[in-house]
Amino acid sequence: MRPKVELFEAIRRDARREDLSIRALAERHGVHRRTVRQALACAVPAPRKPRVAQAPKLDPVKSVIDEMLVADLTAPRKQRHTARRIHARLVDEHDASGLSYSTVRDYVRRRRPEIAVDAGRCMQTAFVVQSHAPGAEAEVDFGDVWVEVAGEKLKCFMFAFRLSYSGKAVHKVFASQGQEAFIEGHVHAFMVIGGVPTDKIRYDNLRSAVSRVLLGRNRTESEHWVAFRSHYGFDPFYCMPGIDGAHEKGGVEGEVGRFRRTHLSPMPVVDSLAELNERIEAADRADDNRRIAARVRTVGQDFAVEAPLLASLPSDGFEPGLWLTPRVDRFARVTVRCCHYSVPAGLIGRQVRVCLRACELIVFDGRREVARHARSVSKGSQTLVLDHYLEVFVRKPGALPGATALAQAREVGMFTPAHDAFWAQARRALGDAGGTRALVEVLLLHRYLPHVDVVAGIEAALRVGATTADVVAVEARKTAQHPPDPRPHLPAEVPPVVQVARVVSLTERRLADPAAVIGGLPPDPRPLPSVAHYDELLKLRRPSSPPVSGPPANPGRVS
Repeated sequence: MRPKVELFEAIRRDARREDLSIRALAERHGVHRRTVRQALACAVPAPRKPRVAQAPKLDPVKSVIDEMLVADLTAPRKQRHTARRIHARLVDEHDASGLSYSTVRDYVRRRRPEIAVDAGRCMQTAFVVQSHAPGAEAEVDFGDVWVEVAGEKLKCFMFAFRLSYSGKAVHKVFASQGQEAFIEGHVHAFMVIGGVPTDKIRYDNLRSAVSRVLLGRNRTESEHWVAFRSHYGFDPFYCMPGIDGAHEKGGVEGEVGRFRRTHLSPMPVVDSLAELNERIEAADRADDNRRIAARVRTVGQDFAVEAPLLASLPSDGFEPGLWLTPRVDRFARVTVRCCHYSVPAGLIGRQVRVCLRACELIVFDGRREVARHARSVSKGSQTLVLDHYLEVFVRKPGALPGATALAQAREVGMFTPAHDAFWAQARRALGDAGGTRALVEVLLLHRYLPHVDVVAGIEAALRVGATTADVVAVEARKTAQHPPDPRPHLPAEVPPVVQVARVVSLTERRLADPAAVIGGLPPDPRPLPSVAHYDELLKLRRPSSPPVSGPPANPGRVS
């Protein structure tokens, strides 16, 4: 079937060329004479009239539906009628059993905005295109991200910072969206872009910055957040609550979803959040080559124009962490954000200062740093360091085998198989309690010597059967002074160097060369002392002296 406009064109052409009558034109083109008259009157066919659907079962209850929709204008927002609820009321209260739900739904969809407009309560939503000056504005938001970290599925939070002019975005994933992560995300973004927006940064009602939402755009801000803003010199712009506020910073709202779909789907599988953030930094650099919508230039090209116009960074830094003052419990732990971290046992019962950052936690006793831990990502976890409990194990050696701190030290590789072998050898020689105390003395060496040197000292002590920390300390210092050759193999043309085994005890010397031992002692390589010079002295004679006249030397004594 040919289009109607072509039919009209053919009718008008035949009438113009052959001067045919309306009846002849109708018979030639197989249409009604009314259609011929329409074609001769106008070359453009009249639009088809919309079909008016008949709803005889809906007509009696239209006024009832309108009353429900009018009542919704003053009802609480979450207690207004839905189309399904209206249909249920019509069936129950007005015996409209033959009325279908789809008919009610279509009528409610059409009438609800009409009734609202008639009452002057709302108008059609409109959006206004905005232009942003280079280097003036930015937007910030958090987005949820699921990540598999070290085999555990965790819900993390992605900080997103987006410059309004160029669309340059900086992202970083944190284990929480607390104030310390919020501020550290800003510091990271400012370092990446090399400056600070000169006008304002747009936010929604993030608990990280806002303590209380007041009327309109007024907010009660936390003191730490105010100090941070003052340090970097920018102003915040708080968007309206709800969905209206989301439209005021739509750039970063869309950026969070775009980045999550593009670079974090499927769900990332990493060993740590640090590894994930390295991937995210690489993705941010790659996104500089993309174009936003129909822009001619890339994000990187627009950012090159914007970067010189940013305000410069302050010369001194700002501590993003929060300061807390927990008390050390009887297990030598402090509890911060539902997680437990160990401190030296000597601080039990005392109040300490804790600097809580997004990725780490630092404990101070006064001005002295006593512990530093990576921040835990799961609530209720325990992060314990074996070194913090060594003084306790000296008094309670039986607590070491089942200690949680020992199990964690084994997991991270700080307590090696060499430590286990030394412990077993010491217990065989000194008993359980004595062998454990000997191991604790060896573990104390880690406070003063590098870990690899102490492990080398333990291995040397195992070779000679020693079970004292003194031998381990001596061998560890020897290793530190004379590190092993890092070359794994010598070239074929170079003859191998003969290695002389070190002798660390008389026991090893005897086992190495039993024939050289005389009387249970090794031979002395030094020459025996000579007494020839003393023999020469004996050959010399004293000359005889003449007799002396006079009284005796002691007249009171008769010889």
